[in-house]
Amino acid sequence: MNETPNTAPTLAPNASQSPAEVDVVDAAAVVETASESTAEAPAVEVAEIAEAAEGVASDAAPEAAAAKDISPAAVAAKLKELFPALFVGGGIKPLKLRVQADIQERAPGVFTKAQLSAFLRRHTGGTGYLIALSKAKHRFDLDGQPAGDLSDEHRAAAVEELNRRRGLQQERLELEQQRQALEQTQARNRAGLLHDFERTTLTLPNFCVLKGVTPEELPGLLDLARREAAERAAQRPQFQAPRESRPGQAPHGERGRPDERRGRGHGPKGGNQGGPRGAQKTGPRR
Repeated sequence: MNETPNTAPTLAPNASQSPAEVDVVDAAAVVETASESTAEAPAVEVAEIAEAAEGVASDAAPEAAAAKDISPAAVAAKLKELFPALFVGGGIKPLKLRVQADIQERAPGVFTKAQLSAFLRRHTGGTGYLIALSKAKHRFDLDGQPAGDLSDEHRAAAVEELNRRRGLQQERLELEQQRQALEQTQARNRAGLLHDFERTTLTLPNFCVLKGVTPEELPGLLDLARREAAERAAQRPQFQAPRESRPGQAPHGERGRPDERRGRGHGPKGGNQGGPRGAQKTGPRR
């Protein structure tokens, strides 16, 4: 009688891989063998649970035979409903190793192996999970209770991956700032080109040579400059007309001082109604 060897699937990434070589999401998978003799092997553990990518050994709980395909988000919602102490309360917690087997045991037939693996890759690869992993000292089980210490290797791998992501984010930010600065410079150049074109007395060939553009490029640049000018004009705040004054009331801004509105103090003191200030009155003194 022929016997077929009982082999467990091995889909975990190579243990020699560095965090920088792993994809931002797939960097979440940690290298752990299914063997009981290997405890927390040093690995790229951004999303450190090996069974998240490879499943558990062949003695794991049976998966649902006719379960429908559901998204990782739907799996997350169901896990929050079943195990709120781990997936809801108290913020993000580092998961217990081989937590997928625990889920299959506590909720048999609810999820397939593929569904849990997809969820765990996404969950343990998130930046929030990595931050929690870099600061925690323990892992937690499905009841939200500590379930083993977090190894220094896994914590260091999470910190390294976070630093890599921050570097990539900073690079993208700098590239975006450079792109915006270039677009603003080009827009200013087109506005200046349109301004000079509308006022030039040069012939078209001479104008193009002066501006460093070809006669074929010029119409398109001018059209774009006109559209940009119209957009800027539309974005400017509209001038508000002064409010209309009521009958018998001076227009807004021209009401004068209070003493003038009451009819007192007309003219300079002493009754001098005209002439330069300090001028002497005519006529003999009494």
